[in-house]
Amino acid sequence: MRIGEVRVRCALGKGGVRAAALKREGDGSSPIGVWPLRRVLYRPDRGGAPRTALPVQPIDPADGWCDDPGDPNYNRPVRHPYGASAERLWLQDDIYDLIVVLGHNDDPVRPDKGSAIFLHIARPDYAPTAGCVALAREDLETLLAMAGPGDALEIKS
Repeated sequence: MRIGEVRVRCALGKGGVRAAALKREGDGSSPIGVWPLRRVLYRPDRGGAPRTALPVQPIDPADGWCDDPGDPNYNRPVRHPYGASAERLWLQDDIYDLIVVLGHNDDPVRPDKGSAIFLHIARPDYAPTAGCVALAREDLETLLAMAGPGDALEIKS
């Protein structure tokens, strides 16, 4: 991945990359395309708000993201407890301490075309993600400091 002119290591989905038109919920692939950086979510108990011109919002233990294609809130933030399948954003490990919500399948949302495609912190071994893009925290913070409204992330094959 490039941040400006600098190449940095990243982790992608365990299913590799896939054309966005072929992306399906749960396939583990990162969707090919250009995805707007919508906003940043962060855990306030593990650090302050990141330096960025993007909109920033703290999360708390009840925050989640609906991944049930049959639910009206599919690929939208929700609060736990929630009646349908929804990923928790407040995790024991640190991968979701900083989350950049990417504009994948959000305008409009189409059922089963993929949810919760984020840019977040990589595991120390850069293990594959469930379909997101993951960077070292330092690299993610560098990217956020340079990012502003209208910027996007491109995933290529």
